[in-house]
Amino acid sequence: MKTRIFGAVVAAGLLGLGCAAPPTSGGSSANGSIAVTHDDALLYAADSDLDAVLVIDTRHDTRLATIPVGKQPEKVLIGPDDTVFVTNRMGRSVSVLRRGDSAESARIEVGVEPVGLALSANGKTLYVVNSTARTDTEYGTLMAVDTATLEQKWEMPIGPEPRSIALLDGDRAAITLYKGGDLVLVDLNKQVPLKGGTDLYAQLNRTALGLNGSSVGPGSPVPDVFGNGIATVKPHAMEAVIPSQDGRQLFVPALLGSDQILQTRKVDVANPSPDPTIASGGYSGGTCGTAVATPALITFDADGTPQVDDAQACGSTGTDPTRPPTLITTNMPGTPIQGPTAISLDPTGNFIFIANRSSNNVAVVPVSTRESPQGGKPVPGIDGPAGAFALGGTVHDLVAVGSSPTGIAVSHDGKRAWTWNAFDHSVTRIEQTAGGRLSNVATTRMADDVLPADVVAGRKLFFSAVDVRMNNPGTGISCATCHLEGREDGHVWNFSDGPRQTPSLAGRQLLKTPPFHWSGEFPDLMAFMSHTVTERMGGTGVTPEMELQVGAYLMSLPAPDNGARTSTSAEVVARGRAAFEKAGCQQCHTGEALTDNGFANVGTLVSSGAVRDDVAFLPKGLNTPSLLGIGRTAPYLHDGSMPTLKARIVSGRANDLHGHTSLLSDAEVDDLVSYLKTL
Repeated sequence: MKTRIFGAVVAAGLLGLGCAAPPTSGGSSANGSIAVTHDDALLYAADSDLDAVLVIDTRHDTRLATIPVGKQPEKVLIGPDDTVFVTNRMGRSVSVLRRGDSAESARIEVGVEPVGLALSANGKTLYVVNSTARTDTEYGTLMAVDTATLEQKWEMPIGPEPRSIALLDGDRAAITLYKGGDLVLVDLNKQVPLKGGTDLYAQLNRTALGLNGSSVGPGSPVPDVFGNGIATVKPHAMEAVIPSQDGRQLFVPALLGSDQILQTRKVDVANPSPDPTIASGGYSGGTCGTAVATPALITFDADGTPQVDDAQACGSTGTDPTRPPTLITTNMPGTPIQGPTAISLDPTGNFIFIANRSSNNVAVVPVSTRESPQGGKPVPGIDGPAGAFALGGTVHDLVAVGSSPTGIAVSHDGKRAWTWNAFDHSVTRIEQTAGGRLSNVATTRMADDVLPADVVAGRKLFFSAVDVRMNNPGTGISCATCHLEGREDGHVWNFSDGPRQTPSLAGRQLLKTPPFHWSGEFPDLMAFMSHTVTERMGGTGVTPEMELQVGAYLMSLPAPDNGARTSTSAEVVARGRAAFEKAGCQQCHTGEALTDNGFANVGTLVSSGAVRDDVAFLPKGLNTPSLLGIGRTAPYLHDGSMPTLKARIVSGRANDLHGHTSLLSDAEVDDLVSYLKTL
């Protein structure tokens, strides 16, 4: 394949927000599941339900073609000659499409669950981020592909669950760790890591950790006991990363999960002040409070240094006015911002567009905070006729779009923006209207549903942060806030009855595994949802029909792809299964879902520290979790204290409380771990 380099097309004024400046290095006009050609004539949108890419005419908002690709297409990238690359997440491949063609041109075999894509400046190398290696689940990889031959050049390990990539000054790349909430920098020429992680956690929590110019890593939480200090927060859900227009900064949308002790009582969003009766601790994406999961826009310098000194003070601009605010907030409690997923720059480089899939809107945030957002003063040279920060908080504009926007594209001529709305297969066109505000001027459905109606409805309920039946919009959270993508977030939430790691729901035959929760207090899904939705999320209530719909969606979720299943030899699997039975693991982890749905005390109950298990509440121990897909669900145990499967087995060998693992040799332990990763 030969690629031709076209000059960038930049015109004045994005949607009337400002005057365009020629881009230098970096910048991004599209991100996520949608991209636009360089003449702004065509959109390419990845429809993961259809296993296809839709080609859309931007002038008439009409679908021109449906091109079948691999299984579950997720991200779209358009090269300088309008060649289109698409990651097929569940197909271990990247599809190549040519403009004007009605069929896929080629398909490149890559790693497990490929997501992130980037193209070198000369168009000769395609970079693909794979969620895990083809032989192991504990780390992901970065792969380089020659765009002329479509052959792999090289592949290198990254950290666990990498997700997105941005190129920096030609020979470096920044890659996000999705659940880990961090950034990795790599040298593309030498294929070595330059920085395996950052001190983002410490910088976000300087006040809570009492730091005075020093840095520490994540450790024991410092919970906010409702008024007695500031809770620490942990970043996660790092879905995207883009460079600034000058290439000196990186912008990463994320969620900040709170480590405060969360009460299990009814939400009272009318009283957002810290109070023991409030489960959520305040608003998320609305007025500022100690939110359970706050949407954020993390800024890193190009060397990976996080710039988040304003994170502990909602509405503050921090000490550096050349970067955007960290927290994404408005002064509109009933209009949450949740699930930041895709991010794009306007042609001027002055504004960032953030697509929020759980709140069905796009937040427009200024790159510069030269004036306080709370002051509401116009920003000279940047602001449109509506004035700066008209919504209060840190958001310049907030535009409602279709259901579950997973991609955002801004036109190269600076006049329009579009989102791909995954759950209703639609495109929203955004333009500036009378009065200077950005508006949804058209949302056009491009395809029909192909999934069962109950699955479609259940998925919308699960992801929505704005459906009053599921939550009070003042809380700004959804089921997917913790169960990311229907899976899990790698976070341990601190409840008044003990620490609780988010379990994965995907591929685990959930409806066949009652009771629910680590403590098993809910006998069925209806009981679980009634409590969680009404008592914790503030929803108006769950009906039997809603229970069936959410249940149908959860049962439809496939297990995460897993390279260990296809790369582990039959001999190793047989030895690992024998070790599993020798240690007696099958006594609890049995049946189709690998759980007896019972209870056991395996010696992991937390009895000391700030967050302890309520032992009186757990007389029979913890509910036995399913082992299906366990290889992709690190960290392990209900308190998340074990980073790997092997660490858990080795740490428990002496007491034999978690199976008779003392009977296993070191070789048998290794075989057991290999076997578990194939489940």
